[in-house]
Amino acid sequence: MVENVPPAQAWEALNSDPEARLVDVRTEGEWNSVGIPDVSAAGKETVLLPWQIVPGGPLNPGFLDGLQAAGLTPENHLYFICRSGARSAAAAEAARQAGFSAVYNVSSGFEGSRFSAGWKAKKLPWRQA
Repeated sequence: MVENVPPAQAWEALNSDPEARLVDVRTEGEWNSVGIPDVSAAGKETVLLPWQIVPGGPLNPGFLDGLQAAGLTPENHLYFICRSGARSAAAAEAARQAGFSAVYNVSSGFEGSRFSAGWKAKKLPWRQA
């Protein structure tokens, strides 16, 4: 089972755990129009890897290969984020089933529900893509 964590807890882990990485599974359009979490203050880069392909929304068949291509290993602690926490939960579960044992879902996502409780609403670092 994938553990849900609030954005502030994910941010804290990204700053304190050298093995922690943030994987943003939204689409390129979302990254460009809404922005992305900025984890550079933690000395890291957000991994941008869509869970679904647009248009139409089928699952990205290269998702798991993309995790490896980004240099992520089962030793990493992976925090998955999307808009609200739904897609990222599915992506985290797929990663867990593929052998990544330390996976977490950022429960309220980047924007949260009705733009509350998410990464941006909590005033955590972000930037326009």
